[in-house]
Amino acid sequence: MFDTVAVPVWLLILILGFAAVSFATHFLFPSVRWFFRGRAEKALARLNARLDRKIEWFKLARRSDMVVRLAYDPAVMEAAAAQAAATGVPGEVAFEEARAYAREIVPAFSATVYFGFATRAAKGLSRLLFRVRVGKVDQELRLIDPKATVVFVMNHRSNLDYVLVTWLVSERSAISYAVGEWARVWPLSALIRSMGAYFIRRGSRNALYRRVLARYVQMATEEGTTQAMFPEGGLSLDGRVGPAKLGLLSYIVEGFDPAGRDVVFVPVGLAYDRVLEDRVLVEAARQGGRRFRNRPLRVAWASARFLWARWRGRTRGFGTAAAGFGAPMSLRAHLAAGGTVTSLGAGLMQRIAAVVPVLPVPLVAAALGTGADSREVLAARVEALVARLVAAGAVLKLPPQGLRATLDEGLTPLLARGIVTPGLQVAPGQADLLAFYAASVPLPPNENSALRQT
Repeated sequence: MFDTVAVPVWLLILILGFAAVSFATHFLFPSVRWFFRGRAEKALARLNARLDRKIEWFKLARRSDMVVRLAYDPAVMEAAAAQAAATGVPGEVAFEEARAYAREIVPAFSATVYFGFATRAAKGLSRLLFRVRVGKVDQELRLIDPKATVVFVMNHRSNLDYVLVTWLVSERSAISYAVGEWARVWPLSALIRSMGAYFIRRGSRNALYRRVLARYVQMATEEGTTQAMFPEGGLSLDGRVGPAKLGLLSYIVEGFDPAGRDVVFVPVGLAYDRVLEDRVLVEAARQGGRRFRNRPLRVAWASARFLWARWRGRTRGFGTAAAGFGAPMSLRAHLAAGGTVTSLGAGLMQRIAAVVPVLPVPLVAAALGTGADSREVLAARVEALVARLVAAGAVLKLPPQGLRATLDEGLTPLLARGIVTPGLQVAPGQADLLAFYAASVPLPPNENSALRQT
């Protein structure tokens, strides 16, 4: 029994390796997971104590568990069976396709990444690029039922919208975004997943994929996950708040139970003195499509130049970025009043458009129109336009120093970028870009045209 057994060195290494793996999987790893899980739960409890909208356990579930739950959802399995019958493929193949979609969609939220890195990075980047002015949101959110699911709906002005809103609501909740395929690039995709975002294929007509996506959105909504959506479905090409695309909204309405948790939509209007992608968007509008030319080298060069100028104190950024918050809209009340998905989308976009802040550059662009004879004439137009906006109840985020500062902040960037000539005329080839900024000022078309003729 105690005799020596001779074994080859390779076999000894193999036995010790299996023993080490067995020890790690059965004893070490569970102990480590238990230790860090306990620390994470305590940290989460402290974090939830200061948040208005608590982080839901749905977001903290293991990603693998959520993938299984989504893939085996009865509605998804029914859709997989229908896909198999329609295409003639085996049911197992259709189910594996559904599971692949689930793995693609489900995020991997990390409270440490979100609150430890993402929100701080969002705050730093926002302040690096812009002077941020924010409307009051606390009073509106306090009126919302704590058990309701909150969905921030906003206009899509720039890719920086994600950054700006992440920071603005970081003291109140962790939000889950729906992001397009542009973000499915490693290592960006892993970071975005850890922030709780989920990927969607915009415009996909695959019935099975749409069912998997719908069930994920419905599950997240049922569990109370705070979300953020851009109902327009893409960046505005003309500067206006466009109509809603009803995909995600229809999923929420389809899965809504009036007797269960309410869904409350909070309208958010976003505006910038400088949309960094403005020329790309205007060019796409001229071509009549949404094909954006990818210019990574130009972006890298422009970023390096900006950082160098910022470090040397030769620039203060790109002006003002602002957000306005509107009155919340209850889905339960909307449906009880006979509302539909279509009227919901239209109503939300109207509320968003009403709270898009008016900033100096768009204001001056709208007042300038096709040109002004002098700075005094332009100042008079700006003053008249501000009076009309105030009377219309628009959200103004202008310098507190008054009209002169507003005119300087609005006109200087237009002159510096060559959009407007020193003679206060629209530079050749720049009319579309000037109109892009002027269009964000919420005045009826007849009032804008009348103003430009003054």
